This record gives sequence, structure tokens and C-alpha cells, in this order.
Amino acid sequence: MQPHEFWQELHPAGSFRVEAGHRAFFPATLADGRQLLLPIRALADGRHGLASLIVNQASFSVVEALAADLAARLAAYRPEIVIGLPTLGLTLAAEVARKLGHARYVPLGTSRKFWYDEALSVPLSSITTQQAKRLYVDPRMLPLIEGRRVALVDDVISSGASILAGLDLLAARGIEPVAIGTAMLQSLRWRSLLAVPGADWLGRIEGCFATPLLERGPDGLWYGQVG
Repeated sequence: MQPHEFWQELHPAGSFRVEAGHRAFFPATLADGRQLLLPIRALADGRHGLASLIVNQASFSVVEALAADLAARLAAYRPEIVIGLPTLGLTLAAEVARKLGHARYVPLGTSRKFWYDEALSVPLSSITTQQAKRLYVDPRMLPLIEGRRVALVDDVISSGASILAGLDLLAARGIEPVAIGTAMLQSLRWRSLLAVPGADWLGRIEGCFATPLLERGPDGLWYGQVG
């Protein structure tokens, strides 16, 4: 497959064997069995790799399917407002809010507008970007989220750093999300960072599918076990 061909189609259940060795893509499996082909990115050690999802490059039909799945999972938490994490999480968060029947959502951002309050920001890091950033909430949006049932949404949870930054930012205003939603739970590295004593975040995280840390075998193929 060419790079631009990924994330464009959901394949019928059982189209690809998850437990088999993989050369260029990993078949992520949704709850209903449909599969989404994700390109494999080798990590710096050359021995390990991760399946990649760039949701704002996905077809509308794929984004809609992921949003519908995630909205159904989050509905049980009865969120009153969805908050999206930048940058790629905004694409998913907006669609999830629509699927939940909401009229709007609240996007967090990394671009400081002149009316922003620096006190309403925290440092932000991501596995896919190297430059230092800060995560901001627009002070004008506070009436929409304070004292309400909030769901925090990102496209991928990988290291857990972006989600933790969002939680820290909201906690500074006394806001504790009822749930965290994502399209992909990437490997298990995020679990230790989000295993915060007394917070039970691990019990409030919902994902459309999970992908493992992959390891390159002697045959040059990638192997990994989900779960």
C-alpha cells in the first residue's frame, strides 16, 4: 500500500490474521470485527515498532465509524460536554460530540491567543512531536465545562503524556472527566503513567481498538499479541 492509501477503508471481519507476521501494516480490529489497516512505524532501536493512526488523514467513512463506536462507549458515562485534545484528537472529538447529540464541543489548543491566561496552561509533550509546547484552555470556554460531566477525547493514547497533560489542565480548574475516550490504545506503555492512585483512570478509559508493541522476528516480519 502507498502511504496515502492507509486509513481509507474498513475491511470485513476476518479479512486479515492478527496473530500472523506483518510486513508493512497491522490489522486493527474493532469490536464488531471490522478491520482497519495501520502502517507500522519502526522505533529507533529497529527491533520494535508501533501501528500508526493519523485520524485526520482517514476517510470520512472511517472517522464516522470510529466516532460512532467511541460515542456508544462514552454514552454510558452520560457526558454533558466533550473536550478534544490537539491536534489530531480534535477531528475525533468533534464527531464524537455530534454522535452523542451535542450541539458543540470544547477544543483545547497549543496556540496561545492574546486573551489566554498563562495560568490556564500546562506543558505538553507527544510521542509524535519533539518541540516543546503548552496546552491551553480558552478562558471563555470555562462556563461550558466547569461543574459539568466531561469526556476527554484524543485520537491515540500511546505514552499517556498528552492525556495526563489534559487531566492536569482540567484539574487546575477543579474539573475531573467522567471518562477518557480514544480511537486507539497503542501498546501498554500508557498504563503506568495513568495508574494514578485514587483516580481510577484505567477504569474510565474507552478505546475503539488496541494495538500491541510489535517486535521484528528473524524473518523480518513484525509480531505482536493484542491483550
